[in-house]
Amino acid sequence: MTFNRRKILNFIFYALIAAVLFTPLGFKVKVYANRIFSGSASSVTIEEQISLQSYNWNLIDASGDNFNLKDHKGKVILVNFWATWCPPCVAEMPSLQKLYTDYKDKVVFVLVAEDKVAKVNTYLKENEFNFQVFYAKSNTPKELVSKVIPTTYILNKEGKIVVNETGAKDWNSAKTRDLIESLLKE
Repeated sequence: MTFNRRKILNFIFYALIAAVLFTPLGFKVKVYANRIFSGSASSVTIEEQISLQSYNWNLIDASGDNFNLKDHKGKVILVNFWATWCPPCVAEMPSLQKLYTDYKDKVVFVLVAEDKVAKVNTYLKENEFNFQVFYAKSNTPKELVSKVIPTTYILNKEGKIVVNETGAKDWNSAKTRDLIESLLKE
């Protein structure tokens, strides 16, 4: 078999595609691409906003401490479903950390991992993230159920879902911060 320039270029092309799809390098490329192309979250139109019917949602953190959403009714709440194996999830985590750093005392952050506790703890430590992560102990409220991760919701003080986003977003954008500031003033 002779190797001509075209065969060599085809081989290199397919090798790169395989590397992106099936290796850890590919995971990093996907994370980077998601960061580049993630935009700001958009608000749900007032006509499409739905209210959370039940705040009774039991979660647990890595230390075994219980958390129930009903204890935070009447506050601005950000709920994010994510996993360490999900490139778009990993892509948006730095922006969530920055938002958390500035709003942790004003907004309730409920980051729900769809992953093993040990893996999440390692991931958080390696990336120096200090937000609290939860794991579901009871059924998720039906208004917050999604088959896609990452999915993020922001609820206003009345329990209306004002943001419902899937895929990687820049949660530290000026647009998101302005929205949160307006929700906090309501």
